[in-house]
Amino acid sequence: MASQSHAAVRAAADGLSEKDDISLVDVLTLAEASIRSMKSFIDSLDSKVYDEFREIAQYIQKTKSEIGHLQANDLRSKHIPEAGHELGAVVSSTEEATTKIMECAEAILEADTSDADAYQQLVNDKVMIIFEACSFQDLTGQRIAKVVETLEHIEARVTRFAAAIGAEDIQGDASEKEKKRNKRKKDLILNGPAKKGEGVSQDDIDALLNG
Repeated sequence: MASQSHAAVRAAADGLSEKDDISLVDVLTLAEASIRSMKSFIDSLDSKVYDEFREIAQYIQKTKSEIGHLQANDLRSKHIPEAGHELGAVVSSTEEATTKIMECAEAILEADTSDADAYQQLVNDKVMIIFEACSFQDLTGQRIAKVVETLEHIEARVTRFAAAIGAEDIQGDASEKEKKRNKRKKDLILNGPAKKGEGVSQDDIDALLNG
């Protein structure tokens, strides 16, 4: 259809070029042929632009849906604060238990051993307090499990969102604060305690010191 329209335009133009006297009707005829020729091109262009806009609209709708499934407000207002409270409770209970155990150990070490019966009673009492203080481990384990569950919950949502929109990681630090923290860790070698099976064992250190 487009080639036929173009041919008609060329024929009309060639016909005008052969005339010595071009009338208004001839000009209008050429203009009409040109419009018909361009119409098919404009229609195809409109269709292509429409398809591209439709794809963009579908992508935006899909992204909005995935953002909704991410439930960022729920994470920010509920899950993350709850995880912070659980970790705070772990720190508090650990500090409290450690203080009690150390106080009991010091009391036993400083106790008067001249009276065997009194000393035995003191040791029994302090050991019972130590046992009670060690029970914090059960609650700590439960609280840590809740924090791990929250992290897994966040990981699942973020992973789904990243996969849905085809996100790729940008190299480098995400913020100036993170950049400073990573630089400090690198400069001060703040790698933290080694995991089990990693790093240098105490046996290796002892062997090195003993030659």
